Amino acid sequence: MSQSFFLYTPVYSLSAVDNRKVFCKSCQQRCSGLLKFINPSLSPQGFLQSPNQRIALSRRNRRFSKRGLIAARNSVGDQSYYEQHGKKEQKDSRSSSSVTPLLDTINFPNELKKLSLQELLRLSHELRWEVIRIVSKTGGHLGAALGVIELTLAIHYAFNTPEDRLIWDVSHQSYPHKILTGRRSRMLTLRKYGGLSGFTKRAESEYDPFGAGHSSTSISAALGMATARDLSGKRNHCIAVIGDGGITGGMAYEAMNNCGYLNHRVIVILNDNNQVSLPTGTKTAGGVSPAGALSKYTNRLLSSSPFLNIRSLAKDLSRIFPHQVQGFAAKADEYARTLFTGGGTLFEELGFYYVGPVDGHSLEDLIPILENVRDMHVNKPVLIHVKTEKGRGYPPAEKALDKYHGVTSFDVETGKPLKKQDVKSSSAPLNYSTIFANTLIREAEEDRKIVAITAAMPGGTGLNLFGEKFPSRCFDVGIAEQHAVTFAAGLASEGYKPFCCIYSTFLQRGYDQVIHDVALQSLPVRFMIDRAGMVGDDGSTHQGSYDLTYLGCIPNIVIMAASNEIELMNMVVTSLSIDGKPSAVRYPRGVGVGIETLVTKLGYQLEDQKLPERGSVLKIGKGRLVRRGRFREGKNSTQEGLIERRLARQSNSGATDLYSAEKDNSSLYRKTHVALLSLGTRLVSCVDAAVHLESLDEQLAVTVADARFMKPLDIELIDYLVKQNEILITVEENSIGGFGSHVVQYLSQNGYLDTGNLKFRSMVIPDKFIEHGSQGEQYDEAGLQSHQIATTVLRLVGKVPAVI
Repeated sequence: MSQSFFLYTPVYSLSAVDNRKVFCKSCQQRCSGLLKFINPSLSPQGFLQSPNQRIALSRRNRRFSKRGLIAARNSVGDQSYYEQHGKKEQKDSRSSSSVTPLLDTINFPNELKKLSLQELLRLSHELRWEVIRIVSKTGGHLGAALGVIELTLAIHYAFNTPEDRLIWDVSHQSYPHKILTGRRSRMLTLRKYGGLSGFTKRAESEYDPFGAGHSSTSISAALGMATARDLSGKRNHCIAVIGDGGITGGMAYEAMNNCGYLNHRVIVILNDNNQVSLPTGTKTAGGVSPAGALSKYTNRLLSSSPFLNIRSLAKDLSRIFPHQVQGFAAKADEYARTLFTGGGTLFEELGFYYVGPVDGHSLEDLIPILENVRDMHVNKPVLIHVKTEKGRGYPPAEKALDKYHGVTSFDVETGKPLKKQDVKSSSAPLNYSTIFANTLIREAEEDRKIVAITAAMPGGTGLNLFGEKFPSRCFDVGIAEQHAVTFAAGLASEGYKPFCCIYSTFLQRGYDQVIHDVALQSLPVRFMIDRAGMVGDDGSTHQGSYDLTYLGCIPNIVIMAASNEIELMNMVVTSLSIDGKPSAVRYPRGVGVGIETLVTKLGYQLEDQKLPERGSVLKIGKGRLVRRGRFREGKNSTQEGLIERRLARQSNSGATDLYSAEKDNSSLYRKTHVALLSLGTRLVSCVDAAVHLESLDEQLAVTVADARFMKPLDIELIDYLVKQNEILITVEENSIGGFGSHVVQYLSQNGYLDTGNLKFRSMVIPDKFIEHGSQGEQYDEAGLQSHQIATTVLRLVGKVPAVI
């Protein structure tokens, strides 16, 4: 019976003896059999075919019979791999053999130290395959993890974790680290509800000394740990691994500056993979190269210096010399490094001992260098500059523009997602980021003053689409949200119309600038807040749960929240019309509600069942009624007991949104009992809850309104809802202190809560961190699904909620 294999091994470890034999340098074994090479020009994969052969996979002579083929892929330089893959001939075939025999023996990092260098090389191939296999099922951050396979092994081999503290910046590249630190058996729960986090997490393992999710924090954390170590008289090491993207953040420079000042022994590993922004290659005012001068600087270092692989040998030799000669050798070493780099490096000027550049995929070079740095007896921070390739070893990732930074589950052989990402149906909902980008492009075609800014996330925010159309008006500032906000303020001060597009969770990092540099000066910066609310499998580090709270307390700002794709289009255009003050529009991750829902549940009248070509300006601070509670014409009415959904027509100007008690002179309406006032995309859940409630109890009449604005509040709408209803419930995708808090502040200030005639509840994301899972699971935990909204109503009217 055949077995399934999918193992990556460097082609340079194979030497062709003749057309029938291959010599494996790693295993020191000959692999015989009928082998022939098919020219890559004749085959897109370039196969080495082997109908029947036996290959030694370890020094323990574990041999595995197989049928299949060995695929040799040619790529730039020496970074070539072959893919060994056989398929099962029968569904019922079973085997106790493993394609990762060496990895199966490793449970914790200390077990790596018993392996030889050749075994570590084989282990790196098995570990790479294991990451591909796992992420193909779970989804997640693949490219970054594949780029640090060898680096992860080398660090755990050279250092003594967890006593030596290893901090991964952002930590989306930590999957290999998790596999090697006792969590391999749980990796298929990665980013699933109740499973492993996609980032490092202190509560998850002692091998995760510092949690992450946001960038540029690792050096500060490592310096803090090193300072605590020195104060305690300990001698362990503190290692921070930071990417060329993370090191663009200002916090990283602040930390490096402090490292050089304190002279504590911190080891910083700069993982340079030329992927500052996502995706690399987006057209912006700075070109298509990664954002930032630092990336260009490190590229100059790499191009002007050969990969470091013999300096460690020179250091070892110098130790046998007398102390006077050792001192001379140290000076010569510094002089040599200056010659190589064309002057002292930026890192040396900050007080670091610079080592590099180093080939991040060569264990033969990485391990000796790390061991020498580990054994250096100097109280000085060290920076090791490592060059890696994101997506290394997996052809589809290497070819992709974003190097498969974030993926859903996919087919391993082709790299294609198993779930359809792009449905061609004209009625299929677009995702909110694309809707925003298309709307902005449409407006920018007529207004040359419109510019767009992103902080290293052009693909995530949709600005890659804007950049294709207007590259000179699209600015990627790197992972530098503080700079992005003030940069936008500078543009606004000169009469331009900047759209600052940042995820909710990342805008937190530019909070002081929003207050001091934008709002205080009344500058019309338009904040487009993507990923508001629950974000799914990225988890608690990325939840957009707080923006309404932290922005709502700022004077002189207009805050809007889109409930659907049409509202987002309208709000983008509305923000463009606001001059003299900043504005913010928040919208969630994922797709819109769809045409059918827009028409049947939300009351929009759409021509040809399509979205409008262009958004319309909304009246500032005006919400709309989406659904009135049912009414009766009389006891003998044929409509008695029936549910009627009175859907308000969509109004761009707000002129027909008549909801004040004075304007509503219909004698057919009876006083409704319950009003649901929603801000954001829980609106559809509110409508569903209202329909369900009225079907449960004909005495209930539920009105649903879309607030649209948190600042300024629609006072007229709130007054109407309070006067017409006994119960008012606000619903939002935000933490405590947001929209509901603003509403209750208005109610209390105006005496609505004094008489006891109004029951009020505010449904928000609970006061806790909600972990990773699907968005549906997270909203269920938050208590914001339609059945939970209905349950809240039933409790307020004294009904038993068991029927829900």
